[in-house]
Amino acid sequence: MTRRIGSGTLVIATHNAGKLKEISALLEPHGVKCISAGSLGLPEPPETGTTFVQNALIKARAAAEASGLVALADDSGLSVDALDGRPGVYTADWAERQWFEGEPGRDWYMAMGKVEGMLQAKGDGVDRSCAFHCVLALAWPDGEQAVYEGTAPGSLTWPPRGAMGFGYDPVFVPQGREQTFAEVDPAEKHAISHRADAFGKLVADQFG
Repeated sequence: MTRRIGSGTLVIATHNAGKLKEISALLEPHGVKCISAGSLGLPEPPETGTTFVQNALIKARAAAEASGLVALADDSGLSVDALDGRPGVYTADWAERQWFEGEPGRDWYMAMGKVEGMLQAKGDGVDRSCAFHCVLALAWPDGEQAVYEGTAPGSLTWPPRGAMGFGYDPVFVPQGREQTFAEVDPAEKHAISHRADAFGKLVADQFG
């Protein structure tokens, strides 16, 4: 049986306030208080893994060891079948741009264009199957850990459509749908997303 979080404080291994808010909303009904690694002043560890599981565990273990509390981390990204699973763990890296007007940042249209260019280079009839993946990793200070994996299969379209999503959402059409993630209502997207799949498994295991 998987070790339970129980009620109490859980460190979310992120410096992103939006992600903390999203995860808190999912876990607080179960008596879990969430605080971020950023609010504790914890550093972000280098994500040196080659899989989503490895990177999620790196972040969760670092937060648990530094805080002395149970920690939760996630790692997610897009894998494209015809590109041998790329961009995978480098999903966000493909959007990294050079310093622009004194600030670094991410250009998601550039990232989507890179994927599309690589697909078009393979010729007509290329397989556009893909999937979003999310891995949630729990880590206890004593070294115990648990992992939950979620997937949202779909296909890529071009040009991008919709303005409600982020990242690669404007080119991702979930399986069985016609609209992209960026065209559907956010509540509908969250109900069928890779993150929802992973969280459903975590909640069922931890609080079911």
